[in-house]
Amino acid sequence: MARVIVDPVTRIEGHLRIEAVVENGVITDAFSAGTMVRGLEKILIGRDPRDAWAIAERVCGVCTTVHALTSVRAVEDALGVAVPPTAEIIRNIMMATQYVQDHVVHFYHLHALDWVDIVNALKADPKKAAELAQTFSKWDKNTPAYFTEVQNKIKSFAANGLGIFANGYWGHPAYVLPPEVNLIAVAHYLDALVWQKEIVKIHAVFGGKNPHPNYLVGGVPCSINTDEVSAINSERLNLVKKLIDQADEFVNEVYIPDVLAVASFYKDWAKYGSGLKNYLSYGEFPTKGYAQVDAFKYPRGVVLGRDLSTVHPVNPRDSQEIKEYIASSWYSYEGGNKAGIHPWSGETKLNYTGPKPPFESLEGFDQYSFLKTPRWKEQAMEVGPLSRLIVAYASGRPDVKELVGSTLGKLNVPVGALYSTLGRVAARALDAALAMGWLKEYFDELMGRVKINEVSTFNGTLWEPKTWPTDAEGVGLTEAPRGALAHWIKIHDKAIDNYQLVVPTTWNGSPRDATGQRSSFEESLIGTPVAKIDEPVEILRTIHSFDPCLACAVHLYDPQGRHLHKVSFE
Repeated sequence: MARVIVDPVTRIEGHLRIEAVVENGVITDAFSAGTMVRGLEKILIGRDPRDAWAIAERVCGVCTTVHALTSVRAVEDALGVAVPPTAEIIRNIMMATQYVQDHVVHFYHLHALDWVDIVNALKADPKKAAELAQTFSKWDKNTPAYFTEVQNKIKSFAANGLGIFANGYWGHPAYVLPPEVNLIAVAHYLDALVWQKEIVKIHAVFGGKNPHPNYLVGGVPCSINTDEVSAINSERLNLVKKLIDQADEFVNEVYIPDVLAVASFYKDWAKYGSGLKNYLSYGEFPTKGYAQVDAFKYPRGVVLGRDLSTVHPVNPRDSQEIKEYIASSWYSYEGGNKAGIHPWSGETKLNYTGPKPPFESLEGFDQYSFLKTPRWKEQAMEVGPLSRLIVAYASGRPDVKELVGSTLGKLNVPVGALYSTLGRVAARALDAALAMGWLKEYFDELMGRVKINEVSTFNGTLWEPKTWPTDAEGVGLTEAPRGALAHWIKIHDKAIDNYQLVVPTTWNGSPRDATGQRSSFEESLIGTPVAKIDEPVEILRTIHSFDPCLACAVHLYDPQGRHLHKVSFE
C-alpha cells in the first residue's frame, strides 16, 4: 500500500491537494484538500450591497464574470429588482462568451497535457499530421508547413529544458496518442493561446475590461447608441460580431474535432472516474426573465442515482435542502462540528487543526481542508458541464438530446460512457457547442432590439437605499462553466449582514461529511489504476476533468502595506 500525494493539482487556479491510497496498482481511497483560505465572506460584511459584485468577482481571475453576475442576481433577488430585457441579453452574451473561452482554455491549457505527450510530437511526420488533421477539420492552418514550424518550436523548447513543462510525465505508458496527433494537439494549444485573448474582448466591450468586467445591480453598465462615440456603437457591435464568428470557427473546426480525435484513442477511460451518481444543475441562460426558471436554456434540477426518468426540483431558499458541513474542515460552528447550516445562516470561523506547514501528509487528521462540505438533502452532488447535460437530457431538452446522441454515435460508445473521466471531457465540449449556438442567437436578438431602439439597460427604480426594507435576503444562482454557483446575501440597515459563496469546486472538491460520505473528487478516484506511483498522471486526468478552480488566497494589507491579519499555524 502506498499513499500518493499530488500538490498542487491545479495549474493556475489556487491550491488543491490530493492524497490517494494505492493498493496493487489501484486507488482504494482518496482525500481532497483545499489548503488556502478564501476569506471574501468576511471582507464583504458591512459593505454596500451594490458594491458586492466588484469584490466577489475577485475570488477568481479565471471565471471572473460569473461571480459578478451571481452577486448582482443575489442583490436583485433580495430587493426585488427586475432587469430590462436588453440587459438580460447582454448578460447572456457575457456568460456564453465565458463558457466558450473557459472550455477551450481548460481543454488545451489545463487538461490536454494529461493526454498529450509534448516530447512524442518530435517523432511526428508533419505531412502525415496535416493529412490527418484535414480529415476531421477545415482549419486553414492545418498544413505541412505549419506543423513543421510548430515541431521546430518544440525542438528548440526541448533543447532548453522544456521550461514550465520540464516536470511533465513525458514518455509515461499511459500516453497512447500517435506522434502526429500529439503534434496536432500541441499546434492547436499554441493557436488557442492566441485565440482565447481575442474572444474575451467581448467582455471588454460590454463590461469595460477583462478580467473582472463591470456589472451593475439592476442591469448592465453600458449604454447602446449606434451613433455615439462613447457608447456601444456600430463599430463595437461589428467587432463583437467578428469575434463571435471567429469563435464559431475555432470551436467547431479546432476544439471539438480535437476533443473527438483525442477521445477516440482513450475510450478505455470511459471505465474510470465514474464517481457519484447524483447530479445538480441550477440552470442558466434566462429567456423570459430570471424569475421564470422554466424558460431557461439549461433547466434547474437534480438527478439522483442516474435515474433519468425523474428530475427533482431545487429550492435554494429551503433551509432543509442545501446545507454546508464542517466535520472534516478547518472551521468551527456554534452548533458543533456535526451541524449543517443553510448559507443564509452561514458562519465563517477559521479553526485550523491540521499539521504545522510544511508537512508531508494529512493522514491521521480528521479535519483536512479549508473547503466546507455542501450537501443537497444530505446527498453529495456532482456539478459541472456533465451535470448540466444530464439534467437537461433527463428534462427532455431536444437540442441537448440530439447533440449528446450524435456525439456518442461518432465515438461509438454507449450513454453510460458519459459517467466517466472521458465523459466529462466530452460533456465540456458539448457544453461549448451549445453555448456557441446560443451566443450567436443572443447577439441576433440584441441587434434586433437595437434596430427598433429597445436598448434600455438599467432599471433604477430601487437603486437608492432609502427604498429598501430594513432587512432583506436574497440568493443568486448561476451555472458557471465549472458548475453550480450560488451567492447568498443578508442585508440589514442598507449594509451586508452576511454573505456566503458556495462555488462549484466546493461541491466537487469538498472533504467527507460527518457520515463519511465522499464528495465528487474523492469518489471519482476510487478504482482508478495508477501505473507509476511516482508519476500519477491518472490522478491528474480524473481531477482535471472537473476543471477544479479553488479560490486564490486572500491577502489583506492596509494603505501603508502592513498586514491586517495573519493566520497562525502554531
